[in-house]
Amino acid sequence: MDEIAGSTGGGGKATRKRLRVRLQRRSKAWLRSPAVIGVGAALVHGALRFICRTQRTAAGSSDHRAILTRHHPAIVGLWHGQHLLAPFFRPVELPYVALLSRSADAEMNAAVVERFGIGTVRGSGGRVREAAARKGGARALIALRRSLAEGIGVCMIADVPKGTPREAGLGIVTLARLSGRPIVPSAAVTSRRHVVRRSWDRTTLPLPFGRIAVVMGEPIHVPADAGPEEMERLRAELTRAIEAANAEALRLADGGRP
Repeated sequence: MDEIAGSTGGGGKATRKRLRVRLQRRSKAWLRSPAVIGVGAALVHGALRFICRTQRTAAGSSDHRAILTRHHPAIVGLWHGQHLLAPFFRPVELPYVALLSRSADAEMNAAVVERFGIGTVRGSGGRVREAAARKGGARALIALRRSLAEGIGVCMIADVPKGTPREAGLGIVTLARLSGRPIVPSAAVTSRRHVVRRSWDRTTLPLPFGRIAVVMGEPIHVPADAGPEEMERLRAELTRAIEAANAEALRLADGGRP
C-alpha cells in the first residue's frame, strides 16, 4: 500500500508540474499577444509623457538640443537601465531610430518607442562578430548604417545585453567606424527615481515631480581604418565617457552645483 501511495503521490506532483508549465506558457503567450502589447504600450507611453512633463531641468545640464542638432545624424550612446529616459531628451524635429533586441520580451519596449515617433531596428550583438551574427547583430548594423546615411540619428545602448553592465561593447564602436558618424556619450537621470536592484543593469524607473539632468560628453570619432587595437582603445574611452556623463548627471539631478 505504501508503494502504491508513493507512486500515486509522485504522479500527482508530475501532473501539477505539467499544469504549472502549461499555464506559464499560456500566460506568456497572452502577455505577448498584439492586443495586450498595444494596451500596455499605450499605458507606458502615457505614463512616461506625464512623468516627462512634471520634470524640471537640473541646473548645469547639457544643451542637448543644440548638441544633437549640431552633430546630426549622430549615434547617441547610453547605458542599459537608462533607456526609458531617451525619449525625454530627443529633439522631436530630428528623426531617430533605436536599436532593440529581437526577443519577444522586447516587443513592449519597441511598441513604446514607436509611440514616441522613434523608429526601431531589431537585433543585438556581443563583443565578437560570431555572436553578433547569431543574434541578428550584423543585419542590425547594416540597417543602422543605412539610417545614418539617410540622415536619421541612432539611439543605441552601449553595453552588451546580459553582459557586464556599464561597459561598452564593440557594436557601437563598429557602427561609428562603418558610418563615419560620431558617438555622443550621453546620460539622463531624474532626481526622483526607483532603481530595480534585482535587474542585471539596475534599471532605473523615473518618477514624477523631480529634476532631470541630461549630460552629453564630447563626440567620439572612429577612423574608418581603425584596427583591433584602436577599436579596443576607443571602446574603453567610450566606456569612461558615458560613465563620466552618468556620474555628472547623478550629481546634478541630486542637487549638486554645476
